[in-house]
Amino acid sequence: MDIRALLFDVNGTLIDIETDEGLEEIYRAIGHFLSYQGISLHRWEVRDLYVQIMQQQHAASEEPLAEWDAVALWREFLDTQASDYTRALPAEKREQLPLFLAELHRGIARKRLRLYPQVRETLDQLRSRYSMAVVSDAQSAYAVPELRSVGLLEYFDPIIVSGDYGYRKPDARLFRKALDALHLQPEQALFIGNDFYHDIFGAQQVGMKAILVAYNQENAPSESVSPDYTISRFAELPQAVNFFMRSTP
Repeated sequence: MDIRALLFDVNGTLIDIETDEGLEEIYRAIGHFLSYQGISLHRWEVRDLYVQIMQQQHAASEEPLAEWDAVALWREFLDTQASDYTRALPAEKREQLPLFLAELHRGIARKRLRLYPQVRETLDQLRSRYSMAVVSDAQSAYAVPELRSVGLLEYFDPIIVSGDYGYRKPDARLFRKALDALHLQPEQALFIGNDFYHDIFGAQQVGMKAILVAYNQENAPSESVSPDYTISRFAELPQAVNFFMRSTP
């Protein structure tokens, strides 16, 4: 096969991350911050409105695999709760607040953020030979800073994030957006991910071969979905890629 690009899932594949959006301190801190913007809410009111707007986004979507939009959520939150003081804030500050609140929420919810072993070293082996891209179920407000934080942002172009489009993997459109940006056909790329349904099935339905990273496998093996290759350590990825390079279409 003529493999020219490697497409990656992020969380659970490249990055080992743990978050807890139920933490009270998230909504307490945001409530305190909002009081300086002219909005007075108790922490439980912040939490309940956050969940309500997220549910409304899902309900309003016509997509079967609907994705929410964190920045749009906080923009609506501010619009519905703004006081005269809030509306009198400088326009530039009001424009920046939704993104800031999305990042603040994620930052406090995050409990762990680190690369899996040998990820950077392995990508360094492969980056001179293959284009690399990301197709991730996430929010750009989270995914881009987190990739930068672990030192991987410069490795990938394009970075396709479901929150920017309103639908999630395994929707074929997300995979095709990456392939189109790379000007490649599906058989010229491999997808690497840790989820049978979202990653393996999603990539295979557009014609890509898919490699399962099984070291953090939370889903039970699927009887209906079978990866084209399985690795248990990220350092095994070059061997997997070489397997496909030696294969005939």
